[in-house]
Amino acid sequence: KMAWVQRTTWLLVPLVLGIVVTWVFEPALNSDRSSLSRGEKSFRSSKPNSNETQIVLESFPSFGDKASKVLSIIVPAYNEQERFPIMMNDTIEFFSAKCQSDVMFSFEIVVVDDGSTDETGEIVMKYVRKYGSDVVRLLTLNKNQGKGAAIRKGMMVGRGEYLLMADADGATNIQDFDKLYTSLKNMLQEKGSQSQSEIEQLGAAFGSRAHLKEGSVAKRAFYRTVLMYGMHLCVSVLCTTEIKDTQCGFKLFTRQAALSLFPQMHLERWGFDIELVQLSQYLKVTISEVSVDWHEVE
Repeated sequence: KMAWVQRTTWLLVPLVLGIVVTWVFEPALNSDRSSLSRGEKSFRSSKPNSNETQIVLESFPSFGDKASKVLSIIVPAYNEQERFPIMMNDTIEFFSAKCQSDVMFSFEIVVVDDGSTDETGEIVMKYVRKYGSDVVRLLTLNKNQGKGAAIRKGMMVGRGEYLLMADADGATNIQDFDKLYTSLKNMLQEKGSQSQSEIEQLGAAFGSRAHLKEGSVAKRAFYRTVLMYGMHLCVSVLCTTEIKDTQCGFKLFTRQAALSLFPQMHLERWGFDIELVQLSQYLKVTISEVSVDWHEVE
């Protein structure tokens, strides 16, 4: 009986691995990463506090256009109707306060609905109608394509000099943007270039939860702890990187870095963030890793 179990296991393991590899890499082989599909090139426009029911479509800007905002926040969302409003309220409150204290600061939030089957899209549209589509924009993907694809496509329509990716669950304290922004600006100033402005340089600041590792083990479910250590092992064996936390969904890029990185990304689901780190290092993007306040959200 044990021999039968062993033979069955050896047969199933390659099969499962094959399915996983196909699931991860198949979208990359069958998609055009350089452009959005026809239905993804426009967004529903609205003025602040609008009660208009008529849908007016406007085209997203080209990724190569000159920046017209200081910051774009890219938020991938899949079936986030429960958690999304909390994150969104905190984000808008935080950055609106920045606009009031600094007249030169401006921001937009680009929410990418990754084929949600719940009310995520309609909830986002409530924010669009309240704050206007100059502040909140919804990019709707025609089907679920994966978090990597959602972030990549969101970056391609961002108008910011800097572009921040942030998770819809609000696991990272949005106020830690200041840490990333300060670290990135200081790093670029130290690097220095008389011929390039800061946003023209290849720079990024990655949020990190490495300092929370020991505490998180005690707070996380057992299976999450196993997955965490398994991922760290895979990264240490397969990748050459000094980044301690490749998986944190809180990362800030200069516009030039985003222009260089995201059109070249292949992975659309699991492992996309590892590819992003590796690609950053290959293209010699200057990276700083910054500790952030993170908590697990169920």
